[in-house]
Amino acid sequence: MVENIFNKFIQHFPQAILETFYMAIVSTTVAFIIGLGLAVVLFMTSKNGLKPHPKIYQILDIATNTLRSFPFIILIVAIDPFTRLIAGSSIGTTAIIVPLTIGTAPFLARLIEASFNEVDKGLIEAARSYGATDLQIVFRVVFIEALPSIVSNLTLTLIVVVGFSAMAGVVGGGGVGAVAINRGYNGFDDEILYIAVVVLLIIVQIFQSGGNFLYKLTKK
Repeated sequence: MVENIFNKFIQHFPQAILETFYMAIVSTTVAFIIGLGLAVVLFMTSKNGLKPHPKIYQILDIATNTLRSFPFIILIVAIDPFTRLIAGSSIGTTAIIVPLTIGTAPFLARLIEASFNEVDKGLIEAARSYGATDLQIVFRVVFIEALPSIVSNLTLTLIVVVGFSAMAGVVGGGGVGAVAINRGYNGFDDEILYIAVVVLLIIVQIFQSGGNFLYKLTKK
């Protein structure tokens, strides 16, 4: 039995594991870039921000909350034409990165904004008194002070994306989720399903351990 499980793992999972890492890391990286930009604008234009602007904040607030409230499976279907435009297809590992990024960016933006808001306002006022510009305050004071919290949020986001990527297997995504659905569930092979669960747990643990290590480094 053990040999049979090992053979199934070797046959179906090495490529799927690489695809899951690829989807999670690329989509989270792009989502971080987009989310950081959104978070900076939200932070600066909020009521107590560096450049308060209620209309801009309200528009971004509504857009961010709307996008992050979409169930991921529905989001994949809803933006199918956009995914085809960007990736040339709506199925496959690379194509799924598009909805993964769009679904993750507003979620990450809110987390980063919350990290920014936790920074001591006294540090911001001190930087301003020394003549720092708004962008210098954001990136040289607020971002640096919030970095440990941001690292924790990135770790959380990576884990959420792993779950999303597994879900994407239902609608033509790649990775471990696709193997679990196509070979395990549809193929009535419980062993592959169980292997997929264990593999996903290990991937999550790898990301969590890496995140914990980086958090400790940024706290020093």
